Amino acid sequence: MSDAALADVALGAFDQVVAATPGFRARMGQRDMAQRIASALECVTLGEHDEPQSAVAVIQAGTGVGKSAAYLSTTVAMALARKTRVVVSTATVALQEQLMTKDLPALAAVLDTPFVFALAKGRGRYVCKLKLERLVGGGDAVDMFEGDDEPAAQPLQSPKPVRGQVWQDPLERRMQLYDTLASGLATGKWDGDRDSLAEQPDPSDWGTVAAERHTCTARHCPRFSACSYYQARMQLAQAQVIVANHDLVLASLGMKALPDLDNCLVVFDEGHHLPAVALDQFSSAMDLGSLRWLEKLPKILVEVADKLGFVLAQDVTTLAQQLKTAMLEASRLAMEFLRGVASTYDTVYRFKEGVVPEVMLEPFKLIHGHAVALSDSLEALGAELKLRAKEDPSQAAQCSLEYAKLGQLAPKINSVVATSAMWLATDEPPLAKWLKSDTSSGLVSLSANACPIVPGDLLRRHLWRQVRGAVVTSASLTTCGSFDYFLSETGLAGLPQVSTLAVDSPFDYQRQGELIVTDTLADARQVDQYTAEMVAALLTDLRDVPHGALVLFTSRVQMQAAVNALDAALLEVVLVQGQLARGKLLGIHQARVEAGAASVIFGLQSFGEGLDLPGTLCETVFITKLPFSPPSDPVEEARAEWLKRSGRDPFSELVVPATGIKLLQWTGRAIRSETDQARVICYDKRLLNMAYGRRMLQGLPPYAVSRRPLP
Repeated sequence: MSDAALADVALGAFDQVVAATPGFRARMGQRDMAQRIASALECVTLGEHDEPQSAVAVIQAGTGVGKSAAYLSTTVAMALARKTRVVVSTATVALQEQLMTKDLPALAAVLDTPFVFALAKGRGRYVCKLKLERLVGGGDAVDMFEGDDEPAAQPLQSPKPVRGQVWQDPLERRMQLYDTLASGLATGKWDGDRDSLAEQPDPSDWGTVAAERHTCTARHCPRFSACSYYQARMQLAQAQVIVANHDLVLASLGMKALPDLDNCLVVFDEGHHLPAVALDQFSSAMDLGSLRWLEKLPKILVEVADKLGFVLAQDVTTLAQQLKTAMLEASRLAMEFLRGVASTYDTVYRFKEGVVPEVMLEPFKLIHGHAVALSDSLEALGAELKLRAKEDPSQAAQCSLEYAKLGQLAPKINSVVATSAMWLATDEPPLAKWLKSDTSSGLVSLSANACPIVPGDLLRRHLWRQVRGAVVTSASLTTCGSFDYFLSETGLAGLPQVSTLAVDSPFDYQRQGELIVTDTLADARQVDQYTAEMVAALLTDLRDVPHGALVLFTSRVQMQAAVNALDAALLEVVLVQGQLARGKLLGIHQARVEAGAASVIFGLQSFGEGLDLPGTLCETVFITKLPFSPPSDPVEEARAEWLKRSGRDPFSELVVPATGIKLLQWTGRAIRSETDQARVICYDKRLLNMAYGRRMLQGLPPYAVSRRPLP
């Protein structure tokens, strides 16, 4: 099929969906979006080619455009015509559920060519039946659990009992859980997917039986044919459309858990999350306090090697002791250093320009060398176990169990290898490197951390080099009226295969809404005085809320100040994020509004995105302050420092655009349909008074903007 014919097929599918949708009203820009996707992806070459052609369509689709219908109809139709597949990656569970339960079933009902769709999850969401059988069948459970609950350090104080809480022995709790899980599997009432359990187990309890990669011998396992994870993988293999998430896509690069990205079409919805996910995926941390696992590691290595008659190339007992000594020395030096620069155990200290004092680097050099040697021994022994299981199926069950023992400790030694390597690196731009100690658990914990500071470099190197045909979309990709910041953050800037399109929302923001900026007397940087004025003005405004409203705060401290100021009448109206589960809180809010009562939600950053409260559920969005990120994030600090050293302005280049995107998301909670009437009230006068505020304003929908004095 020619390129033009492929584009016609894709656009024809979109038109078919539109024609088959009852009561469909033409949406401004939706067909433009479909047209751009079809024309961008028509010339993409998939699979092995000497000179492959790639295309990435970056499309901002304003609220109400109907972007999922536009990208699903076009990419799925084109993939079916090419006899390939589509991976749709999202950032939130809510969008995954919408795609799986609404959008994809609707598309499947309309297209002439049938297709199968499935949801991809990480291994850790599925149970390992072999581990579970071992535990429930009277296996060596104590050995499986040993070291899971080790203290990071001496407790600062004795834990206080919680009134009304019934204490249960952790081992007893776990065994009850595992009996229940095994019974559910045996009776067919449970499929091995953690998400399908009626009650979610404690993460530490689940982790012991999760089907993690490091503990899995895959096809060499005697339970492979009945494995919940691999059964799910088989369903994915039969699907033409796979719904995943950004974390899984980046974590699976090169691992075959998903289709090869050079041989399928990819959609990144909620694409503005990609930079943050990339930084998280490629960061590393090493615990300098909990070291009991280093006593367990050589014992297990020697025990497993002896059972196999396998000769370890190195003295792992001595290596582990040397590693522990080096890590204890690193911990001692780190705590000594922190005592000299901080007055509390709860602190984060970042090393300027990624330069760690030489005296502290010395133990890290030893740590890295010893950890690499132990990791090599672990991998060699693991490879031998897989080989034995393959060559002698009668040993497969025992080999798989021994492999699982090794796998429990693989993530720990791997984190030591990765973090120590990053601490020793002298890259340019420099890595962010920092120490963190805290007492939130009642114990003093200490960790060494490292992270790259430029997400675009990571995405260009690891993701875009593999992708052939992609759509990256969101309602908030531009900031201050430009794609430049997003393209830079995602590594797409300057790539010839990238095209951009901004599709406006069909909503009439001038008629449907207004943006009101309140002039406080205090500047927002005068925190105490500003907060007092803002809270007083907010409370006055809240008394006039007739139906539903949303108040977005920039910090928990700020939100708590407002909560503390509520009188008895407003306390009956306000629902605070964190006091109830999100779903329950939103349900109460909806019930109140539908009953004719007023209801106001107090929320933080996570409520500023993805919250859909149409109509009277949210007639006013109150923005208490421009949503600048807190200045204490070590990665952002390190990046700003590097930009300054390079003669660039981090505030203008990073802070303002990032804040502009958040502000676009926050204001986007106000108008959710063509019939909504809503206001946005911002108490931060910098939006109008400062040049950077006016830059952000340029990237917002065209509300009718006005200024008012304090009420």
